[in-house]
Amino acid sequence: MAKKQTAGRDRLGELAPKFAELNDDVLFGEVWSREEQLSARDRSMITIAALFSAGLYPQLKSHLVLGKEHGITKEEAVEIVTQLAFYCGWPKAWSTFPMIQEVYGTED
Repeated sequence: MAKKQTAGRDRLGELAPKFAELNDDVLFGEVWSREEQLSARDRSMITIAALFSAGLYPQLKSHLVLGKEHGITKEEAVEIVTQLAFYCGWPKAWSTFPMIQEVYGTED
């Protein structure tokens, strides 16, 4: 089961309380918790691919961290980006690899 998400309330609770509620309770509560239909690890891979393709780097970095928590290895993250580079853009890969290095460090 995915852990309780509070990022929406933490970051946007005062400015956009309804958005924060939907983010934390619906997206990360109801949708991400449907692990019988799709594992959190698979949801992370899909989300990383979607954010990469759109060039949404701040959210991508957050989801690389979440993906690591869900069991995506450094090698898998690199392979995801290598695959996507051909479909979504080479410069996006160049922008993403430093994030992977930051999230995973020098671990193998």
